[in-house]
Amino acid sequence: MKERIKQLVKEKNAIILAHNYQPPEIQDIADLCGDSLELSIKASKTDADIIVFCGVHFMAETAVILCPEKTVLLPNLDAGCPMANMVNPMALNEKKIQLGNIPVITYVNSSAAVKAASDICCTSANVIDVVNSIDAKEILMTPDKNLAQYAAANTSKKIHLWDGYCPFHNTLTPKDVIQAKKDHPGALFIAHPECPPDILSLSDSIQSTSGMIKFAGNSDHSSFILGTETGLLYPISKACPEKKFYAASKKMYCPDMKKITLENIKDSLENLNGKIIVPEEIRKDALGAVKKMIDL
Repeated sequence: MKERIKQLVKEKNAIILAHNYQPPEIQDIADLCGDSLELSIKASKTDADIIVFCGVHFMAETAVILCPEKTVLLPNLDAGCPMANMVNPMALNEKKIQLGNIPVITYVNSSAAVKAASDICCTSANVIDVVNSIDAKEILMTPDKNLAQYAAANTSKKIHLWDGYCPFHNTLTPKDVIQAKKDHPGALFIAHPECPPDILSLSDSIQSTSGMIKFAGNSDHSSFILGTETGLLYPISKACPEKKFYAASKKMYCPDMKKITLENIKDSLENLNGKIIVPEEIRKDALGAVKKMIDL
């Protein structure tokens, strides 16, 4: 199967991207692994005609936003994101009017249509810089209330929250973290900013997925507890084989991130299944919000 995929990639001038939460066999076959925006930016700089995005729907849309001239395939169209589905353009526009049309910062974990209705996008790694770049005292952040609260704790601006969240990061409790620290004494606890504020207050460091890999690689410590989706254990262990990594909780497992199979990738490349389309009028507005963030 892997040999057939490699052959198809070569024949079709394709590139396979895999998010850090994808299963090991998917990451192993990928040309590039990383977080969603990092992958889309890298893809936009390649000469590939086809991008096979092994992640979830909004990630493939972001690749289309940045690379309109390329064919973007999501090998399993059922791979979605519950948090991205917690906001839609109509509800966002209603909220904007209600708040007096204050600027809107939207997390990249959102649909193209929601990005298009926003002023600027952010990632978990750059959210504080994005917030501080806005020339306004009040901001609406969507869809992740936990990321917004993390940003609010690091700025003087008033941030209005959208009631969205990652169902898996949001399930982590202080009790889980305290137990993990007892089970792995001496291990540093790294939390993702999608976790609730009471979890972040227990962390030794707050990082995005790629940030966690860099942090662990640069740290003198030898063991770490990861407050993020369990899929990160594979790439971070691969990047730092001499160190030990533990999940803060096994319940932080996203089924959508595990839906793509090698068979899906083969079929997608053979038949161009799972093509992602973003209407041009949405793509142009969404590109404006994404590009402002990248330029920043």
